[in-house]
Amino acid sequence: MLAVNGIPLFYMELAVGQYLSLGTVGAWTALCPMSRGIGFAMIMISFLVGIYYNIIIAWVVLFLFQSFRADVPWKTCDNQWNTRFCKTKRFGANSTINCTALGISDGCSPDWKSPSEEFFNNKILRISDSITELGSVGWEVALCLLLSWIMVYLCLVKGVKSSGKVVYFTAIFPYVVLVILFFRGVTLDGAGDGVLFYVNPSFEKLGNPEVWVRAATQIFYSLGVGFGSLITFGSYNSFHNNCERDAIIVCLINCGTSFFAGFVIFSVMGFMAFNLGTTVDNVADSGPGLAFVAYPEAISQMPVSTFWAILFFFMLLTLGLDSQVNLVIS
Repeated sequence: MLAVNGIPLFYMELAVGQYLSLGTVGAWTALCPMSRGIGFAMIMISFLVGIYYNIIIAWVVLFLFQSFRADVPWKTCDNQWNTRFCKTKRFGANSTINCTALGISDGCSPDWKSPSEEFFNNKILRISDSITELGSVGWEVALCLLLSWIMVYLCLVKGVKSSGKVVYFTAIFPYVVLVILFFRGVTLDGAGDGVLFYVNPSFEKLGNPEVWVRAATQIFYSLGVGFGSLITFGSYNSFHNNCERDAIIVCLINCGTSFFAGFVIFSVMGFMAFNLGTTVDNVADSGPGLAFVAYPEAISQMPVSTFWAILFFFMLLTLGLDSQVNLVIS
């Protein structure tokens, strides 16, 4: 998918911006006046994605603030947001729960929740029982969202000049943290099982169209294809810049980083599965659940969990700001 779609489209957008030295709308208008709407569509996509993406950054900011404690707050079940179904060590997939033995006379459910899951759902998201129950404003998240937009503004206050300086930090610092987390992860008990789960392929799933759809979606989101930011960045290049080389190098580094990050994540997932006495596939999650539930829960089981939580969420913050700046600048 990288070779068929990712690199060619990445190269095309860079080349268009570099050749015409115009922004998203201007470049498409110059290519063909009738295709001007494509430029506006790209801007609209960036606008819509940027709105919800900054909310995710706000969650990261709140997690980061909450990490500055002696113990991370999602480590135990004795907080005000926890329910009767919170359990610090979940039962395995094949466990049978004896509600009488546990002293629960009513409302018993086998769907126990981890402290990190309840922290995310009840403290951060404040999920209600029904869509008709709006509830009150979550001021903590709202203030973190405001802070997120302020940080984005400060990164772009002087346009590309200021964002270019910020990128030196937001692009390099995550690699430092990834290396630190990698060496910490592979030294944990059960890390090998997590890594084997990550690298062990399931070739039969290649026949599932959903797998290819998700692969294409991941490539487009990861490389930023179709958002217009690549055309904008390309417009700042010199006319004779070798954008083909840039496209290949950036795409390969991007995918290589994602592959390396998988070792960081799944080594810790293996450690978590080892502690719970279950398999990796029972603890691994996808989407926001991986960053805000599964990985934080694993961190809470590590020695000096506060330090690792701060390091992890600060890395997510720099990555999020880097992506958000690219969306807004287009």
